[in-house]
Amino acid sequence: MSKQGQIIAVCTSANKGERKVDSGAGLLVRGFGLEGDAHGGDWHRQVSLLATESIAKMQAAGLDVGPGDFAENLTIRGLDLCHLPVGTLLRVSGGALLEISQIGKICHERCAIFYQAGDCVMPREGIFAVVLEGGPVRNGDVIEVMEGVIK
Repeated sequence: MSKQGQIIAVCTSANKGERKVDSGAGLLVRGFGLEGDAHGGDWHRQVSLLATESIAKMQAAGLDVGPGDFAENLTIRGLDLCHLPVGTLLRVSGGALLEISQIGKICHERCAIFYQAGDCVMPREGIFAVVLEGGPVRNGDVIEVMEGVIK
């Protein structure tokens, strides 16, 4: 498994329950998440991440989807995100440090993607993290798996 990937999109939305838009850059705020994003706050799912490889599965099913369409904050290429254990540390080249806090999620309500495709990858392959150290994040940044995990 690769130890680093690349950030392809930095996405935010003003409201919960809607697709996010790639702004190209943002600020990860310690203890909050991505500045200006509706999902930020003092909880365990401050930042959501999804691999481009997961999005490609939905594209192969015939959907016209891309970064942000699954409401993820950071779209990543080259890391097998959903197989990283909870507690894994991720360092963004801009200096921010994330800790994986949850793998997947339960969707109590079906999203628009589910109704279009009959499936959605975010509940199984999306991951969530908390921001331990803030810093800038932008498209093209490297995101690296740090050695060790917090127990």
